[in-house]
Amino acid sequence: MLLTRTSKSGLWTLQKTYWFRTCPPAYLASSPSRPHGTWNSAGSTRRRFVVAAGAGLGIGTILAYGNYRRQAAEVDPPASTSGPPFPVFTRQEVACHHSDADRVWVTYGSDVFDVTDFLELHPGGKSKILLAAGGALEPFWALYAMHKQEHVLEILQSYKVGELSPEEPPQPSVGDPYAEDPPRHPALKINTLKPFNAEPPSEVIAENYLTPSPFFFKRNHLPVPLVDPAAYRLHVQDACGRTLSLSLRDLKRSFRKHDVVATVQCAGNRRAEMNALQSTNRLGWGIGAISTACWGGVLLRDVLVHAGYQPGDEGHVCFEGLDRDQSGTVYGASIPLKKAMNPEGDVLLAYEMNGEELPRDHGFPLRVVVPGTVGARSVKWLTRISVGPEESKSHWQRKDYKGFSPAVTWDTVDFSKAPSIQEMPVQSAITEPSPDASVTPGELTVKGYAWSGGGRNVIRVDVSLDGGKSWREAELTGEEQLPGRAWAWKLWQLKASVPTGTKQLNIVCKAVDSSYNEQPDTVGPIWNILGVLNNAWHRVRISVGED
Repeated sequence: MLLTRTSKSGLWTLQKTYWFRTCPPAYLASSPSRPHGTWNSAGSTRRRFVVAAGAGLGIGTILAYGNYRRQAAEVDPPASTSGPPFPVFTRQEVACHHSDADRVWVTYGSDVFDVTDFLELHPGGKSKILLAAGGALEPFWALYAMHKQEHVLEILQSYKVGELSPEEPPQPSVGDPYAEDPPRHPALKINTLKPFNAEPPSEVIAENYLTPSPFFFKRNHLPVPLVDPAAYRLHVQDACGRTLSLSLRDLKRSFRKHDVVATVQCAGNRRAEMNALQSTNRLGWGIGAISTACWGGVLLRDVLVHAGYQPGDEGHVCFEGLDRDQSGTVYGASIPLKKAMNPEGDVLLAYEMNGEELPRDHGFPLRVVVPGTVGARSVKWLTRISVGPEESKSHWQRKDYKGFSPAVTWDTVDFSKAPSIQEMPVQSAITEPSPDASVTPGELTVKGYAWSGGGRNVIRVDVSLDGGKSWREAELTGEEQLPGRAWAWKLWQLKASVPTGTKQLNIVCKAVDSSYNEQPDTVGPIWNILGVLNNAWHRVRISVGED
């Protein structure tokens, strides 16, 4: 790769040298080398470090462009001008470039891209990109519609090396892998359609202690699988390395049913507040990526004991779901075996939600529910359980759902040095009034929720109407829960009086749990590149009108 400066224009130009080792070189004579793009001093894509929400070419959540970013920092060149036309290739010629030795080319639409230099940058592993080597991206990106955002396409364009011949027949249209997804409630606030991620309106979050299933937040990483309950089997690796195959009927007949009321919260809940401070380019969840249900099913502990495991055993319990991408990679996660085997851990293999069959969006026919733990470990559409000395090798366990210092950047991050999120910190939020509300002087009711991970009970919620200068204690409601097993949230409310002449209210809430953990007051000190674990004081500013 060469950085050259033309003597007349003063333009800095990045040029790549391509090595053609497999295909006949006949077409090279009429396809001269082309400058591979130019830098400019303002807003160049080579200065941007782009994070794509969801997974790329299989699994990666990050479109990293770190090498170019570091190179761009060394120079400050002027604006670019267009170069000569791109060479034209056939699909057969593109197909010859399918390995490191031959360079890795892919197509998208009518354009040809050399992504060889991106292979090692891909956090999901270069094997995922190689699945498309020499072919089209469309079948893979159909799974991840968020890749069709403008900034992602800009990054892809920086790898362009040619165009497909206009004589090439169009590729067969890619079937929509999300076509069989279930219907959803129209009131949900959608973050992404494919995969579907949505939260309830803030006004309805605290209306029910148990969240009605249609309003329970939806967090999917891949298409929702269609499962025949009669043919369904759960595969469990026993202590001797054999595989037990259990049907739904086996689970219901052989193990005692338990009901556990538990809150599930996504690690990215309230990420929108972090994005407002500094964008993470990931799903901008509001306060609704948290919900509570009564889950019915069998204890994971009972199934593991049946499979020969003992309470004192060490290791990790790994889960795999039936949701998968086109490469066959499935969603996976794990929890410590100690949590699974704890008689008071209440980890469920759930087949019911709020007294009814699990809805498809929430894991039908069977899912894991890990109380007190980040929602990412509660794997849906569960198909396989194994126990081993290491945590799951899944991307979502090893290279996602981890917390980092605000000082960590995508150039310096080392996922191996951060533990996977398990128990969640204390949390609270204001659900009413909403930020765009206007109230009048007189009585005002403020509502919200509060929850803490690890079974820690919420003992207090403090509310301020003046930005934290003065505080009042809210009234808590919710079921009584055992010490160390407080898996569900508390709903709270505060009745206050708004004096005549007040123009604005700066409402703030903060929760305190049974270990006297309190929420930090601002987002800045806990901001991180993944936008997870935001539990800063929640703030809502509302205007006050006249009587």
